[in-house]
Amino acid sequence: MNLAVIGSGGREHAICYKIKQSPKIKKLICIPGNAGTQKIAENVKEDISNFDAIYEVIKKKNIDLVIIGPEQPLVDGLVDYLNEKKVRVFGPSKFSSQLEGSKAFMKNLCKKNNIPTANFGVFDNFADVSNFIKKNKTPIVVKADGLAAGKGVSICKSKKDALNDARLILEGKFKSSNRVVLEEFLEGEELSYFVIVDENSYHFFGSAQDHKRVGEGDTGPNTGGMGAYSPAPLLTKKLEEKIKKKIIEPTLKSMKDLGHPYKGFLYAGLIINNEEPYLIEYNIRMGDPECQVIMMRLKTDLLDIIDLATKNKISNLKIEWTKKNSITIVLCAKGYPSNYIKNSEIKNLPNILTDKNNQIFHAGTYKKNNKTYSNGGRVLNITSLSKNLTDARNKSLSNINKINWKDGFFRKDIGWRAINNK
Repeated sequence: MNLAVIGSGGREHAICYKIKQSPKIKKLICIPGNAGTQKIAENVKEDISNFDAIYEVIKKKNIDLVIIGPEQPLVDGLVDYLNEKKVRVFGPSKFSSQLEGSKAFMKNLCKKNNIPTANFGVFDNFADVSNFIKKNKTPIVVKADGLAAGKGVSICKSKKDALNDARLILEGKFKSSNRVVLEEFLEGEELSYFVIVDENSYHFFGSAQDHKRVGEGDTGPNTGGMGAYSPAPLLTKKLEEKIKKKIIEPTLKSMKDLGHPYKGFLYAGLIINNEEPYLIEYNIRMGDPECQVIMMRLKTDLLDIIDLATKNKISNLKIEWTKKNSITIVLCAKGYPSNYIKNSEIKNLPNILTDKNNQIFHAGTYKKNNKTYSNGGRVLNITSLSKNLTDARNKSLSNINKINWKDGFFRKDIGWRAINNK
């Protein structure tokens, strides 16, 4: 089978890594890819917002199946476009992608279907924002309605900060939206819960815990994710039943009822409080960096899984996982998540042993004259699989130290909650 993966991050490299292991793969291309995907797939430099150009590549390369990694092309309707062109594609439609593309859509769907979530309000003018903030306790969570590359959420400890952040969103800080969603702050521990969905059924597709804050001990501004581990020790059988019955199933039913059955990966970002799950957000794709740790633990052929999902036949599928623990530490460019160093050479990568237990998934990298350079804020995902989290983390840290990139930084405490609780 000839397959194309759309995207250029660590998630897409991890997907390519897993797809490449399938005996059924003939040709694998990544559009546009990075220095890591270049080793295992053919990179095709193309603008993923230019749907006509993407289609031309797909035709020219005789692609049988397309996997879309990032949220932006999904929200923009690439699945609908390729479906019209009779191209087999894995991912949700433009309508279904509102689950991530519009926080207001997601929150209103929760309200209508009694899905547990934080109390909220959706506003497009400052007077109503001000009124809501005055009536509610702090901290208050302020969110841009549309996509904001993981940077549209702030937890405000004072009403003054909440008013200021909300005003910036209303004034158009993020191109995607000038509506603001305000939420009560929920105490608890975060959990990432993944499912793969076709028109008839869904399957659990791994659990993980992400580390959004840039600094150790979960301090500093939010990022796209500084590291993750899988499985999440927080996830018990009893809790999983609640997540399925109270959150996943009502969501999938409501999308069907709206005439737009959900298809693709669905990632529920949850807060667990007193063993009760609350939906914080939906993502309409695999998480990044959660995908990296989940792909390391997946034993079943990913190409088989995706193939059956696009044919609405996953109900008979058994997905198997290794019992080992996986951890990824994100090596970032200094300055991230603000202005960060670009075009810095990363040496020593060839010296790192990579095998089924140790991988380096590239994110913001490119190759030039046989050398690897950085071109993103999150640059490399140093990922390890081991019998326990402590061991996995030690392996990842050891590999980062061997890379010894002078323009990079990372969190040494990824997995701290799970490791400290043992």
